[in-house]
Formats: sequence, C-alpha cells, structure tokens
Amino acid sequence: MEYNINKGIGKSVEFKGLKSQYLFIFAGGLLSVFVLFVILYMIGIDQWICIGFGVIAASVLVWLTFDLNRKYGENGLMKLMAKRQHPRYLINRKIPYRLFRKKKKAL
Repeated sequence: MEYNINKGIGKSVEFKGLKSQYLFIFAGGLLSVFVLFVILYMIGIDQWICIGFGVIAASVLVWLTFDLNRKYGENGLMKLMAKRQHPRYLINRKIPYRLFRKKKKAL
C-alpha cells in the first residue's frame, strides 16, 4: 500500500489565498455584517436598504481583507502591530561622562 504524504504539515491555515489571521478577520467581519443586517431588518428598516447595506459592507470587507493579505503577508499584521508599540526614539538626558564611567560596587 502507498500513502500520499501530507505536504501541508507545519504550514498555516489557508483558504482561497487568505492566510492565518486574515481568515479570522474575514469570518468575524462577515458574521458581524450578518448580525447588523438582521438587527436593521428587525428594527423595521426597508428590506432593500438592508440588502444594499449587507452587499456593500460584505464587498468592502472582502476587498479590504484580501488587500491586507496581499499587502502585509502571513505575519505582516503582527509585525505592524509590534512596530507601532516600539518607541520612535529614546530620550537619554544624562551627560555622556556618566554613561561611560564605571559604577562602584556597593557592599
């Protein structure tokens, strides 16, 4: 008997080109658009307005998610968030002499 080797071991989850966190953004966004659609319909807003909102919001979500996936790649959003948390510059107000002298050991 011959078995095919699964070549996908160790790779991230992918669906139609969307990888890892973009898949969760996509699914969560579509779920939230659907919930908003249902709430708008139950409030009593005209059904064509609700359908128009749902189609436009879902289309924008799909476009933005695939654009983010293309622009930043698999781990790009995590790298972008990490970059935003780093300070732009460090302020050191000590005079240079204090930076380079040896500290005395306390007993």
